[in-house]
This record gives sequence, structure tokens and C-alpha cells, in this order.
Amino acid sequence: MIGGLGVPELIIIFLIILVLFGANKIPKIAKDLGGGIREFKKSISGENDDDKKDKS
Repeated sequence: MIGGLGVPELIIIFLIILVLFGANKIPKIAKDLGGGIREFKKSISGENDDDKKDKS
């Protein structure tokens, strides 16, 4: 599986995260994490808002 982790280990990790953060905060955390990854990919590719404005 992922880095040597099987399904039971992933379920345990998910349950620990659920207990620590609560069910209400997990969607917000996932959204913020996705936004951070998106920004990171944009910075790696060298694309930024200034490039988009210049092309218009």
C-alpha cells in the first residue's frame, strides 16, 4: 500500500485524526491542505498572478 501501510493502519490513523480534530474541522483542514498543495504546484511551475495579467 502507501509506504508500507495497509488498510488497517490507515483506518487507525484516520480514527486518531477524527478524534483529535473532530468531524466538523476535517473538511476545512482538507480544503486548506488542497489549497496549499495547489499554491505549491503553481510556484514550482513558475506560474503566478503577474504572468496571467501580462498575457491578457
